[in-house]
Amino acid sequence: MRVWFNRTFSSVYAAIELIREADVDGRFHIIYSNANPHATAGRVAHEFHEEPTGMDTDTYIQWCLDFCREHKVDIFIPGKESTTLAGKHALFEAQGTRVLSAGTPAALELIHDKARFYAETDLPGAQVADFRIFENVAQFDAAYAELRQLHPKLCVKPSHSVFGLGFAILDEERSSAALLLAGAEYHIGLADMRRGLAELGEFRTMLLMEYLDGHEFSVDCVGDNGRLVAAVARKKPKKAGRGQLIDMRQDIMDATAKLTRDYGLNGCFNVQFREGGEQLRLLEINPRMSGGIGMACVAGPKLPWIALKGFADGFDTVTVPPVRNGIRVAELTSPTELV
Repeated sequence: MRVWFNRTFSSVYAAIELIREADVDGRFHIIYSNANPHATAGRVAHEFHEEPTGMDTDTYIQWCLDFCREHKVDIFIPGKESTTLAGKHALFEAQGTRVLSAGTPAALELIHDKARFYAETDLPGAQVADFRIFENVAQFDAAYAELRQLHPKLCVKPSHSVFGLGFAILDEERSSAALLLAGAEYHIGLADMRRGLAELGEFRTMLLMEYLDGHEFSVDCVGDNGRLVAAVARKKPKKAGRGQLIDMRQDIMDATAKLTRDYGLNGCFNVQFREGGEQLRLLEINPRMSGGIGMACVAGPKLPWIALKGFADGFDTVTVPPVRNGIRVAELTSPTELV
C-alpha cells in the first residue's frame, strides 16, 4: 500500500521512522515530498520527490491529484494545504486515493482561528484562559484595563499562528531593550508594545490573555472520526534540559477525549494544556503531529503507525500498547552529512 506525506513539519521524520519500525510485514511503501531536496525525512522514506514551488492553492491541489494518479498513491496524508485538502476527499477518492485529514474543513478552520476557537469551545474541566481580542490600540487599552484588574500578569499572541510565533508576556516595568539585554525570552515592554500598536493603526486579530504560569502539557493523540483511540501526555519542565515526564492525568485524558468528540478529530493530532492558578487550562489543538511525537512514542504506543494502520485496515486490527506512565523522556540529536 503506497502512502504519501507531502511537504509538512519536521516531525514527519520521526513519524516515517516509527511507521517503518512497526511495519514488520512491509505493508506500507512510504513516499515523501518536499520543495527542499535536502529535507531529512527523505532519508527515511522509501521514495522521495521534490515538490515544485510558487503555485497558488488551486494549482497545488491539482498537482497533488496528478501526483497521486502518477505514483498510484493509496493513502495521502497532507501537511501543506491540509485544510483545503480536507474538503477535496471526493476528488482523490474518484481516482483511488483516500485522504487522511485531522478533521473537516470547518473544524480545521475553527481550530486555526484561536479567537473563534476559544469563544466556542466548551470544556468545563480545562477552560481556556481569560482573554479579549483587539485589532487596534484603543481595543488593546480597553482590554488591558479590564483584564489587568483580574490577573497579575498578561500576555499577547496572534489569533492565527504556529510554533508560538508572536507570543509575548507583557512587562510593565522594563523596556524591550532592557528585556533583551537581560535575556528575558518571550517578553515585551508594555509601553513599547502600546507605542508600536498605535503606529500600526489597524492590524490582524490579536489576543490579550491572562498569563498561565504553571506546567505545560502536550498530548499526542490518534483519533478515529471523533473517538480517541490513543493518547500520550507529556509534562514539560519549567527549566530546560530535564527531559519531559509522561503524565497520564485523568483530567487531561477526559478533556482530550471530549475535544476529540466535539471536533470529530481524526488521525494524528496534538492538544496543549497549561496549569494556571492550580487549574488545568486549554491552550490549543494542533491538527497535526507535534514536534515531540517521537518522545511520546517512547512511552509505548507508536502513534503514527496506529493512525495509519487503523485508517488503512480498521482500528479493530490495531493493538494499542499500554502507556509507560511516569517515565522521563528526551530527544537526542546526532550530526550527519547531507547528500
